[in-house]
Amino acid sequence: MEEKKFDPYQFIGFILIALIMTWMLMNQSAEESTGETSNDKVEAVAADQADENTVPENQAEQLQAAYGDYATMMQAQGEEKEISVENEVLSFVFSTRGGQMKQAQLKDLTNYKGEPLYLVNENQQLNLAFSTYDGRVLNTSDLNFVPKTYREKGKEVMELTAAMSESQWIQFRYELAPNDYMLQFSIQSEGLVPPTSVSKLSWELNAFRHSRSVEYENRYTELTYGYNNEKVDELSIRGEDETEAENVQWIGFKQHFFSSILIPNKSLEKVELTSDDLVESEDENQVYTKAYAASFELNGGNTAHEFQWYFGPQEYKTLEKYEAGIEKSINYGWGIFGWINKSVFTPLFNFLSSFLPFGISIIIMTILVRLAMSPVTYKSYVSQIKMKVLKPEVDEINAKYPKDQVKRQQETMALYTKAGASPMSGCLPALLQLPVFYALFSFFPVAYGLRQKSFLWADDLSSYDSVLELPFSIPFYGDHVSLFPILASVAIFIYTMMTMGQQQAPQQPGMPNMKFIMYLMPLMMLFFFNNYASGLSLYYFVSNLLTIILMLVIKNFVVSEDKIFAQIEANKKKPKKAGGFTARLQKAMEEAEKQQRNKKR
Repeated sequence: MEEKKFDPYQFIGFILIALIMTWMLMNQSAEESTGETSNDKVEAVAADQADENTVPENQAEQLQAAYGDYATMMQAQGEEKEISVENEVLSFVFSTRGGQMKQAQLKDLTNYKGEPLYLVNENQQLNLAFSTYDGRVLNTSDLNFVPKTYREKGKEVMELTAAMSESQWIQFRYELAPNDYMLQFSIQSEGLVPPTSVSKLSWELNAFRHSRSVEYENRYTELTYGYNNEKVDELSIRGEDETEAENVQWIGFKQHFFSSILIPNKSLEKVELTSDDLVESEDENQVYTKAYAASFELNGGNTAHEFQWYFGPQEYKTLEKYEAGIEKSINYGWGIFGWINKSVFTPLFNFLSSFLPFGISIIIMTILVRLAMSPVTYKSYVSQIKMKVLKPEVDEINAKYPKDQVKRQQETMALYTKAGASPMSGCLPALLQLPVFYALFSFFPVAYGLRQKSFLWADDLSSYDSVLELPFSIPFYGDHVSLFPILASVAIFIYTMMTMGQQQAPQQPGMPNMKFIMYLMPLMMLFFFNNYASGLSLYYFVSNLLTIILMLVIKNFVVSEDKIFAQIEANKKKPKKAGGFTARLQKAMEEAEKQQRNKKR
């Protein structure tokens, strides 16, 4: 066994940074309901449709030739009408042309420029392609709709109807409840679509940029979709990706901290999904991050197809209350990492931030985590001291068997066994911290509560904390200087120097160059976290600072090298039989030495 080992925290940090690199290289006033019957409404719509579809004679002839009697439903060249529907948190604008949703604004929220925050602003297309009784294929995006708004049971209702006659029509209906991010959406038709026909609904959206760093935001902007078994899948965040999914329960067009999620009233048998990455570089003029598309079939002509359509923040407690499984679209990490975030860190952070500033909440949560991990820090430090005390004897073994590596390892393991020390006693406890550290690495970038919350010099804990704007851009670094990553890098460098000084061991064959690692890790932190959320960099800085303080306390007030040396000497005098991992390792080395001797014969 080679004497020099990775310091546990260095090893953890190296794995975390490697994971990071891999991942990176990833209303008008509403009328009160008057109790009209459906036929009354359709007759009125048909009359309005006839008035609005007055088109030039030559165009009317072209439409008649192409669409026959359905020409009266086609978009007119006259003035487009826009109708608003809103509640306390959302504002929508619909157009009579194609029945399209032109705008979906989150009220009282702004983007990184302080402008109104839109999820939809003429960047969305919804179209239903359906067959008629005479075999023609019509698209709702080509139709002219007549709007009607009214209030029903406390909800704002919008009906957009395209009618050829009072018995032949298609309608988009929207209902918006007070203080709700969920829009009730349905498609109904009468006399236009054969009952046995299959229609195709297509939904396309270009996701807006909302954050200062478009590349960082783009890492958490993805198309997600869920199944009835609560499994969640997603398309690639890089390049262009497409797939066909079956039995889909919901489709989410995610924009980092915000989402547009379509939830059908019953699972979709087959859905075609596409995502295209539109971000090539950190360009201040970049407007969109992803181009999303989803399409699926709907059966039955006169059947009402019902959906829920969410437009709102990508916040766990907000999504969870709809009981549709859409909260699983938040990527807290896979496996145990996601479980730790949902079960431990999210409730803890929500509790702390309910009465403390968000920056202070990060610091307090980091302190609690470090205190919970302090027993592991203690065991790792004690293991380092034992290795340091045994170093002279290990050096003697290395000098005694300079060319016999197997014998050298056998004697070293025998020494560790007699002394009651083991290199694994320092590594294994430290590895137990990996799920916690990686969970926190996944938690802070998706913590909606950090958005536009300031702390010290950082004006937004969900974005980078620029203290200096550069007149040029440095590859992999950017055109600004963030202070929290610098402080975190300095803390990592100091901690690494402390642990390397504690080990006091020469470089061993086959081991990574520890001096190289000492300089590489802070440098990687400095470069790759320059554009990351300042809340995450604040966590790393405080965590490493606390680790340094804990080590100093353990070294000066808890652990005595003299006592550890006396304990090792006492252990050597006791008869001890190797067992477990040590016994198996010694046996394996003895077998290897035996085979080596046989080869020499």
